[in-house]
Parts: sequence; C-alpha cells; structure tokens
Amino acid sequence: MWKIAWQIARQGIATEAAPADSGDLRVLQESVHGEILDILGQALTIRQVDAGSCNGCELEIHALNNPYYNIEGLGIKFVASPRHADMLLVTGPVARNMELALRRTYEATPAPKLVVAVGDCGCSGGIFGESYASCGRVSNVIPVDLAIPGCPPAPLEILRGILTAVRRIRAAAEPIVPAVAEAARGDRSA
Repeated sequence: MWKIAWQIARQGIATEAAPADSGDLRVLQESVHGEILDILGQALTIRQVDAGSCNGCELEIHALNNPYYNIEGLGIKFVASPRHADMLLVTGPVARNMELALRRTYEATPAPKLVVAVGDCGCSGGIFGESYASCGRVSNVIPVDLAIPGCPPAPLEILRGILTAVRRIRAAAEPIVPAVAEAARGDRSA
C-alpha cells in the first residue's frame, strides 16, 4: 500500500485542467436548443451505434453528457432503442459482424431519420479501410446524411455536426412550403 501511495505522490495529478469558460459555449448552447425546438418542435433523440470503433469517438460523445457541454439541457437525448430515435450517430468502420445489425438498426428507426457518421473511420474507413473484416465507411452500408471527420472529433465539433444535420431537415422542408403557398394562391385566383 505504501508503494502505491508513494507512486501517487510522485506522479501528481494526471488530469488536465477544464477548458476556460469564455461564455461562447453558453451562447452556442442556447442557440442550438432554440433552433432544435424551432425545427423539430420537440427534443432530438439519438441512438448511438458503435459499428466497430476503437472507442475514441465514444469518449468524445460521452463527454457531451458531462456538465460542461450538458447536451441534455439542449433538448438532445440519447435513447436505447432505434424505434425512439430521430438520429443515428454511427462511429467506427463497419465491421462485417456489425453490418447486419447496423442495417436492422437503420430500418427500425422511424422516418424521417438522420444518419451522422462520426470520426475518420466512420467517414472514410480510416486506417482500417475495407477488408475481409471491415466494410469500411458507414455510407457503404447505410445512407449517411452528414459526416463529422476527426480522430476523434472534439465534442464541440460533434455538437456542430448534430446541429448541421438538424438544419438540413429545415432546408429540405423549406422548398415544399413555398410550393404549397403558390399552389394555394393559384387556387384562389381561379
């Protein structure tokens, strides 16, 4: 026991200091929360799928749940079932053993669904590429709406990627609204 205590005393504190809080993150969080509620009208629910990663990306995703980023305070929640999810957050190159499971998860997610590939491995296959054991990038197995590169990407980049994917829902819906409005005006003039 004394040997361990001596080693701890010699080593010192091995953790890094918390990032400086400039207030920018709080402003970004409030705008993200407002935008998500404006676009979806409800909380965003995410099903995270590890398709064969080294868990580096998972560590950064889990960091989103800590008090500093407080993703649940933004109206973004992680769920255990794809049947309750609006978005799939997929990490890692898709292992051959996970290919069927990923497809089933995608099919179980109700439409409209978003798929975000996280990390270099999810975006391009990373250092693993395609082989007898790996299908490579996520888009080789299921359609991907957005890719967040990085090895691993920082939590703030993941948050920005999630917001970008949610904004694409709004962008996809906007052309429909003017077309409906024009059709309605056309019917009135007749």
